[in-house]
Amino acid sequence: MELILEQMPIVIKSLNAGFLQTLKLFFLTLLGAFPLGLIIAFGSMSRFRPLSFLTRIIVWIVRGTPLMIQLLIIYYFPGLILKNPIWGGGESGRFFAASVAFIFNYACYFSEIYRGGIQSVPIGQEEAGLVLGMKKRQIFFKVTLLQMIKRIIPPMSNEIITLVKDTSLARIIALQEVIWAGQAFMKGSQGISGAIWPLFFTGVYYLIFNGILTILLGRLEKRLDYFR
Repeated sequence: MELILEQMPIVIKSLNAGFLQTLKLFFLTLLGAFPLGLIIAFGSMSRFRPLSFLTRIIVWIVRGTPLMIQLLIIYYFPGLILKNPIWGGGESGRFFAASVAFIFNYACYFSEIYRGGIQSVPIGQEEAGLVLGMKKRQIFFKVTLLQMIKRIIPPMSNEIITLVKDTSLARIIALQEVIWAGQAFMKGSQGISGAIWPLFFTGVYYLIFNGILTILLGRLEKRLDYFR
């Protein structure tokens, strides 16, 4: 126990640095995946059949293959083809590649949630809007979009919570997130080796962050209860 107390400040500092990387990847993924997912949803619902077919095939491939494999392909495959790593070297290059992989993966998942939310709004409301002289763009933003947001909050919340934990997969390309930081003390880091407790302790970071997100998303869902 005394040894753990001595190691605690070093471990906490390292885990905090790793968790900061986790948070950056999490928020950047949401920032990119939210709008991209909506664009993909529009593509999958397009009346232009080739676009709709292509979009659905891409979504099927992304949702049907492990995110870990997608990370490896996005990070390593361009370099194998072009004989020159396009992401650059070091931690920044790995972070950029991981961000691209996460954004595209989650955008495909979000697109299906968006599509389900849009299609769940009764078509009669669009017809009523047209009768009242509203344009389709006005109907979407003033009628469909607001109702869709209420309907997609629960499934979107689940995906966001899953994203928090999925960020740990970025260590497959040696991104130094919080799990990587905790595991490093098993192999030897900052004078500490053979210590497994820092790896277990990383679970506390995920629990606290997921707890905060659960409260915030729950409050958001309650604020949208006026659509009932």
